[in-house]
Amino acid sequence: MSKLFRLSVVSPEAVVWSGEADMLVVRTTEGEMGILADHEPTMAALATGPAAIHAGGEVITLAVHGGFLQIFRNEVTLLTDRAEIAAGDKAQARELAQALAETDR
Repeated sequence: MSKLFRLSVVSPEAVVWSGEADMLVVRTTEGEMGILADHEPTMAALATGPAAIHAGGEVITLAVHGGFLQIFRNEVTLLTDRAEIAAGDKAQARELAQALAETDR
């Protein structure tokens, strides 16, 4: 069994997702990033696009629009302008994230 870390996805409106995760794959402005337990402390700007939370054998796909990523002491926080859990796969999450970005204009 893989080691877990605490993950919170927070927007101004609500906590979108919170729990223990095995892995997080997220897009930053520098490129795609995979995060496992005991990751080095990091801060990064989030890019608009899909994020995948691997937790307990399932994958939760999110559409994320901007914000920041913080990793510190085995806790990961995504502070995002907007985020929604996507019902489908990564492609649908990408489309949803673009739709979230369009509503800001």
